[in-house]
Amino acid sequence: MNQSTSNVKSRYALACEQFAEWGVDVSAALKRLGSVPISLHCWQGDDVGGFENAGEEIGGGLAVTGNYPGKARTPDELRRDAEKALSLIPGRHRFNLHASYAETGGVKIDRDQIEPSHFQGWIDWAKANGLGLDFNPTYFAHPKAEDGFTLAHADEGVRGFWIEHGVRCRRIGAAMGKALGAPCVTNVWIPDGMKDTPADRKGPRERLSNSLDAIFAEPLDPAHNLDAVESKLFGIGSESYVVGSHEFYLGYAIKNKKVLTLDTGHFHPTETVSDKISAVMPWIGDLLLHVSRGIRWDSDHVVILGDELQALARELVRGEYLSRTHVGLDFFDASINRVAAWVIGTRAMIKALLTAMLEPAGDLRQSESQGDFTTRLALMEEAKSLPYGAVWDYYCETSGVPAGRAWLGEVKQYEKDVLSKR
Repeated sequence: MNQSTSNVKSRYALACEQFAEWGVDVSAALKRLGSVPISLHCWQGDDVGGFENAGEEIGGGLAVTGNYPGKARTPDELRRDAEKALSLIPGRHRFNLHASYAETGGVKIDRDQIEPSHFQGWIDWAKANGLGLDFNPTYFAHPKAEDGFTLAHADEGVRGFWIEHGVRCRRIGAAMGKALGAPCVTNVWIPDGMKDTPADRKGPRERLSNSLDAIFAEPLDPAHNLDAVESKLFGIGSESYVVGSHEFYLGYAIKNKKVLTLDTGHFHPTETVSDKISAVMPWIGDLLLHVSRGIRWDSDHVVILGDELQALARELVRGEYLSRTHVGLDFFDASINRVAAWVIGTRAMIKALLTAMLEPAGDLRQSESQGDFTTRLALMEEAKSLPYGAVWDYYCETSGVPAGRAWLGEVKQYEKDVLSKR
């Protein structure tokens, strides 16, 4: 049952008083929160299928589990599903596309031939809905990627094909950014690696570096396009060696002034991405986060409001990194309602940012600077009981989206009216 507006307002007023006692300005935090866009990923809506006619398996170490009914089959269905999800998420956000989601009118266009015109439908849709767009070359689910190598391939012809794909994707990203008045982050991730121990680790990395240099050679206006590079620890079929490791891309991003992408599922389970943020930010310009939830491996579970997500948000807020950080989501779960997965994950990310912005950071820093670690720990624990939920419900209501669990009823009705008929 949805909470009454008067109840939400009264709880919010009491919460403001309680936060004020800790020196926290709630209204300022909400204003700040409303300025942070989250980039929703298109591939949650159709299980990383895309709209090419290649008929290939996903590959590239990617796997989607589940067969929940209602998967989007066309661009229009995917856009309609995304609109439903966005109507249940507070704030103004972005949409993240892969090159394999091109609209070619049924004509077979290979990836080294794609043009901005093949994404005009997405640009028009984003403009009509007040969204920004982000973009990704698709270096998987293609015959020229079936052996597990693309930009680091030993075959010059195969490598050249993927270089041209990357060049064209940057131009598409720039066209999106120019049309929508906000820079598009075009992110490069490749699956290249080996299942067993390689004899030559150096060669593929040299080829990858040269390929990236060729892709990024054309100057593009950063007001339209920002280039990002993304690492991975391992993948299915690349368990022993990944060409584009964290160290490789960190060095490349620093040297070439590119956006560094940290995917929360792309590291060892004992590593915490939240700890990496303050370590890399002194050396790079912008950071791109792909927020996922790995369970034992890069399993891309739907993001929830867990400890690591909250730690991630706190680092962004405490370090004042939000103005240099692009926050995107990267999960795909076909075992549950796909629209609900978008809503759950995005609302969790925004909640994490809200709790970070409402943290009594001044008191925590003061006790730490004074060496009073007893007070620091005590305040951290007491702050966990502050009424964040009351502020969240108010933010949802004033943003015109359902508070609490009321959104779920709308998704269930959408499933009955739309998804179940596919």
